[in-house]
Amino acid sequence: MHFSQYDKNMNLNRLILFFVFTSSLLSCADYKTQKSGQDTEKMLYYSKGFALVYNESLYKKKIINKRLNNEKIVTMHSVLKANTLVKIINPINLKFVETKISKRANYPKIFNIVLSKRAATILDLDVDNPYVEILEVKKNKKFIAKKSNIFDEEKNVAATAPVDEIKMDDLTKEKIKVKKKIDKRNFILVISDFYYEDSANNLMTELIKKIKIDNISVKIINGQKYRLFVGPFKNFNALKNTYISLNNLGFEDLNIYSE
Repeated sequence: MHFSQYDKNMNLNRLILFFVFTSSLLSCADYKTQKSGQDTEKMLYYSKGFALVYNESLYKKKIINKRLNNEKIVTMHSVLKANTLVKIINPINLKFVETKISKRANYPKIFNIVLSKRAATILDLDVDNPYVEILEVKKNKKFIAKKSNIFDEEKNVAATAPVDEIKMDDLTKEKIKVKKKIDKRNFILVISDFYYEDSANNLMTELIKKIKIDNISVKIINGQKYRLFVGPFKNFNALKNTYISLNNLGFEDLNIYSE
């Protein structure tokens, strides 16, 4: 049986619509719900991916639509509102900053946050693989900023935090000798998790035909869900083209995990 290009495109579009519907049901780990007593509190945002470190040329070239002060510990996000409290973690060295979103902005979707140079310096991000975790922090009157290194910049994390009371936990009292080693982790691009293996395999087949991906796979997660993913990739540049191709097909907010 012969299928026209129109039929093939319609078939892929149906699968993408099914993917969007399924993803909304699964709530693919972008948000965490916390409960207190019988009340369900606001869902907190959580994501993993690459940060874009701000410089003025990005604004001048219209890659980013808003400016950021590189002298301060500030961030911009495409979803979270201004003044949202967030904890940004570098999972490679476990350094983190707790600050607030200063602006909502538009920037390339392959990045999950925009950081000032000051924030990126404190996190000690790898320039080639600026991988971070972002966790929305529940608003309260106490804010604990744990010291993760001995630089003066850390004190500014607390100094610039929009809170009523600040408590510092000094972790430098315990001297621990740690040998620095080169991190060789890989990255995977998660398209979605599915309840049914056939659904994951059908979408995988269509994507292979459409954008000719040769490192796409399905694996079972916790014996309950089937994860459709692409990778592994050795670095950010290696996954960039695949991310853009999937994004052009309508797959947005793709998660990037390290392994």
